[in-house]
Amino acid sequence: MRDATERAALVALLRTGSQPWNMYADAVEQRGSALAVLNDEVAGRRPQASLFADDADEILSRAKADMRRWSERGMTLLTVVDEGYPENLRAVYDRPPFIFVAGGLQPADSRSIAVVGARLASPQGVARARAIAEHLVREGYVVASGLAAGVDTAAHTAALASGGRTIAVIGTGLDRAYPPENAELQRRIAAQCAVISQFWPDSPPSRRSFPMRNAVMSGVSLATVVVEASQTSGSRMQARLALAHGRPVFLLESLLDQDWARECAARPGAHVVRRPSDITTVVERLTSSGALVA
Repeated sequence: MRDATERAALVALLRTGSQPWNMYADAVEQRGSALAVLNDEVAGRRPQASLFADDADEILSRAKADMRRWSERGMTLLTVVDEGYPENLRAVYDRPPFIFVAGGLQPADSRSIAVVGARLASPQGVARARAIAEHLVREGYVVASGLAAGVDTAAHTAALASGGRTIAVIGTGLDRAYPPENAELQRRIAAQCAVISQFWPDSPPSRRSFPMRNAVMSGVSLATVVVEASQTSGSRMQARLALAHGRPVFLLESLLDQDWARECAARPGAHVVRRPSDITTVVERLTSSGALVA
């Protein structure tokens, strides 16, 4: 949005309103103003406005106070109608109405590729994640991952060690770190690159928050690479979400001994790969033809 009042209006809507967040995101984009939507609610132009006990000025004042505290702690709030909101994410149907960013996003981040996999990764899975991240950095891509243990950690650290950029999309608020042992890695990524959260800064981890995190990670990325995943892994969910977003999914050939991976590989948009260069070859072809957002 263009100014702090518009951002505060969206915060107020999401803090106080009764509708699902995606409905408010749609309404704000359609009206071009969160303040207009908030005023509609408060003025009683829609049935759910009765839930707003305070007037707009008081609601906005509290939201602005929250925003000052977030800014003082180094957090940037980006909403769906801000120019800095990631274009890849804006293009997906389930984009969140806002994200918080620690660090800073760059135009090059539109060339992000997500590398995901098991938390309890095998030594081979860790090695493959590192090799993929190193290749992506050499080819000018940004490595996105979810800051989980195992494959995610290997991808983030390999990207940093290679002198590249990495984006962490987390399933908690920015004031939290999960798992706790990755708190230092989270601080390092925020200092050098960017950490993204769609949750209020003090939000703890939950069963619901991690699938939501996977949707945002898929949304900010041109593609998702699944390195290693069990039958119950969240990486399987991200593969489904990426295909629903119209983004390619790359499955390492080593996954094909699992039923879910064979089923996924048969779907349009899924690719089985043997080496890291297979990934970038397909992504380059798709981006040059305009099939992907970046």
